[in-house]
Amino acid sequence: MEYLSLVMFLVVCVVLLFGYPVALTLAGTSLIFAGIGASFGVFELAFLNALPNRIFGVINNQTLLAVPLFVFMGAMLERAKIAENLLNAMSILLGQFKGGLGISVTLVGMLLAASTGIVGATVVTMGLLSLPTMLKRGYNPQFATGVICATGTLGQIIPPSIALVLLGDVLSSAYQKAQLNMGIFSPETVSVGDLFAGAVIPGLMLVALYLVYCIAFSILKPEQVPSLTQDDIAEIKQNKSTTQLMLSALIPPMLLIVAVLGSILLGFATPTEAAGVGAMGAIFLALWQQQFTKENLKAVMHSTLKITSMVFLIFIGASMFSLVFRGFGGEELVHGFFQQMPGGVVGATIIVMAIIFLLGFILDFIEITFVVVPIVAPILLTMGVDPLWLGIMIAINLQTSFLTPPFGFALFYLRGVAINSVKTSSIYKGVIPFIVIQLLLLFVLAMWPQLVTWLPDKIYG
Repeated sequence: MEYLSLVMFLVVCVVLLFGYPVALTLAGTSLIFAGIGASFGVFELAFLNALPNRIFGVINNQTLLAVPLFVFMGAMLERAKIAENLLNAMSILLGQFKGGLGISVTLVGMLLAASTGIVGATVVTMGLLSLPTMLKRGYNPQFATGVICATGTLGQIIPPSIALVLLGDVLSSAYQKAQLNMGIFSPETVSVGDLFAGAVIPGLMLVALYLVYCIAFSILKPEQVPSLTQDDIAEIKQNKSTTQLMLSALIPPMLLIVAVLGSILLGFATPTEAAGVGAMGAIFLALWQQQFTKENLKAVMHSTLKITSMVFLIFIGASMFSLVFRGFGGEELVHGFFQQMPGGVVGATIIVMAIIFLLGFILDFIEITFVVVPIVAPILLTMGVDPLWLGIMIAINLQTSFLTPPFGFALFYLRGVAINSVKTSSIYKGVIPFIVIQLLLLFVLAMWPQLVTWLPDKIYG
């Protein structure tokens, strides 16, 4: 009976490959297997009685209220042309140097990640804005596409990331469950704010490594990353002074980042409250940029409703899946498998990371967070893995998976907006150095987990 749970998981993956909606696939496959199991007397339908309470718990979850607010903030900033203004300002500041555009794209990607937290939107936006400019100025296509893909996925790890909001909520439940399994009946909690604090140092390290690569590439192959000419800079400035461009482009988003992230890290606001501040701040920025129109507001609200509905519908489908998975005894099967694995907790963690990496080719981070993490996280946490460290490792692991050819989601996003002259092989080759960088960061965090846990401990004790 236990192996039916694994068969159900494989069937879900196969059905998803045919392009069926994720939420309906999770719920539909689970109901079919539950019906088959009940007809053969190997599944107790009473497990499904817990579904209404789970759905109510999703709706009543204050932490998840941050999701639509952060999505609204990101969509509004995208409409307010924040990315375009940032890229212009950075290009003027750094474009006179070899590889300056690549460094500009990296820094703008970091700021966008800290402003929007939406991976797909950042890759598409940077692809539309910066790729034509970089190719026009004579940049190597492999380098240009690699930088755009890699920096576009920074929204996966740099707070306030929507992925970290969802991971934080799931890990909090998994951590409490793990402690109850260990006989601890006054369990500690892990908040989204803890996860945000834990992601700050690894996120900045990743950006620093990207910048080091860009600088090294410009030194070794300067002819492939030429600097901008004075005519190029004049075209970007459009009769505006450098100071005026820098102030109008940099200060507003920086103030928004400080207001949102600073209020969370300093304990002045919960992530949900800070998301409300961010949404209102994005409206003010749109007014500042004279982009707050009825059409833009309508488009932003439509995008927010669409993405939020998708997230919560997947959550409901995943709840159905986890109930049926548990009813078949899948959790006990996975737990026994990990305990018998050579290498103990280290071997189990490596296997989990490898599985999540491979699943990142066919599942988005939302599905992995709601379906896979609730199954494996309680087991690893019971074995003594730190929940903050595990959350950050999963986030970076998924980010690496999204970049890895031939199935990485970020590659598909950029391929969809790149001009036809850019070969798919160039995109694949361009991301390889950044994949190596992210694997290096994973290794460093595995060796020194204090890089994740130090800042949360300092802030929250």
